[in-house]
Amino acid sequence: MKNLKKKRRVQVLALTTVALVLSVSLIGYAFRDGINLFRAPAQVMEDPPRAGEIFRLGGLVEDGTLVRGEGTHVTFSVTDGAATIPVTFEGVLPDLFGENQGMIGTGSMVEGTFVATEILAKHDETYMPKEVMDALKEQGVYQEPGS
Repeated sequence: MKNLKKKRRVQVLALTTVALVLSVSLIGYAFRDGINLFRAPAQVMEDPPRAGEIFRLGGLVEDGTLVRGEGTHVTFSVTDGAATIPVTFEGVLPDLFGENQGMIGTGSMVEGTFVATEILAKHDETYMPKEVMDALKEQGVYQEPGS
């Protein structure tokens, strides 16, 4: 009888281990495309993303680069002071989106251009996303709002 209990205990332990490894593998597979890392333009130039990688790009919309096409097509450039990345977007821009304003876009690089699927802009006159502010401070071009 003791031998049977020990055998059953080993079987349950082995089955639990297999289930745990399987569940961790499935969770990792599900998070594969669900996590979008933030990158500043300088980081994108230093370490280009792999083909098809979806990530968040943030910085300031460069002066003089915002071009609204026919319909909802928009092109502009995003800079952090060290590098500039051209961006295209098909959709309606947020109300406070404009030149020399902070923004974050989600999308991927296609032939040297960031193709955005979503654009986020600041939600009032003084707000700037923390990631964008940190990237601008790192390059030495950040200015406090109102100065």
